[in-house]
Amino acid sequence: MPFVKVVKNKPYFKRYQVKFKRRREGKTDYYARKRLVTQDKNKYNTPKHRMIVRFTNADIICQIAYAKIEGDVIVCAAYAHELPRYGIKVGLTNYAAAYCTGLLLARRLLTKFDLADKYEGQVDVSGEDYNVEAMDDGPRPFRAFLDVGLTRTTTGNRIFAAMKGALDGGIDIPHSPNRLVGFDSESKDLDADCLRRYLVGGHVAEYMRYLLKEDEDKYKSHFSRFIKEGLTPDKLEDMYRSAHAKIRADPTHQKKPKKTDIKTKRWNRAKLSLQQRRDRVRQKKESFLRRQQQD
Repeated sequence: MPFVKVVKNKPYFKRYQVKFKRRREGKTDYYARKRLVTQDKNKYNTPKHRMIVRFTNADIICQIAYAKIEGDVIVCAAYAHELPRYGIKVGLTNYAAAYCTGLLLARRLLTKFDLADKYEGQVDVSGEDYNVEAMDDGPRPFRAFLDVGLTRTTTGNRIFAAMKGALDGGIDIPHSPNRLVGFDSESKDLDADCLRRYLVGGHVAEYMRYLLKEDEDKYKSHFSRFIKEGLTPDKLEDMYRSAHAKIRADPTHQKKPKKTDIKTKRWNRAKLSLQQRRDRVRQKKESFLRRQQQD
């Protein structure tokens, strides 16, 4: 019998160390997180803020957070499901909605820290690359680093639309325009008109026109909610531009009113009071005595 080397022997298992829980679950890239979280020692306890962008099937999550030993602290958050308040009731996960969510996060954060008037960002959605410039005499702009999680950072990814919204909203995010829609890898130039078209839903309007011309049944199926809201391809840009103005006018979070007429279900009997228990015992005694007299 040939010699077989024992690899997983007792010393191997004695020294074996399991990976972090969120690495085992495939949720956190700790190689990237270490570099996003680690702060220079000469900055002492200054928090290092991250702009976290995550996409679900029906929502977009944008948060500003910093790390502590106890866990991450969320400073501010904005969600795509808040956009119906600003007039965007459909298409809450597309490129234009991601831009609006990033813009809402930026304006809400700067309002919280009284920086909204000092750093307005880029009010006109032109598609040009924008960098926040510090004031000569005043507070510096709020700086955050983009946290994309496990998402593939491909050119045209919606995560960078949220980043663009935060940049135009007035947050200083170190970035390069080479992942935005309209960037040409050969000429190394950003097509601002192409990016602007995507930021105001022009690509959706173009597809709507195409389907309307080629396959009306498919158009009615794909854009049924748009039709229900009375949205046509020509109305999309106005809807998004109006939403941008409304977000800048009032970015604050509004809490939902608490429901008062809630009827909770009980799966067990309600607890009896002392008087009810005594009445129950009395009724049992009377019933027992009646049966004794009848017998």
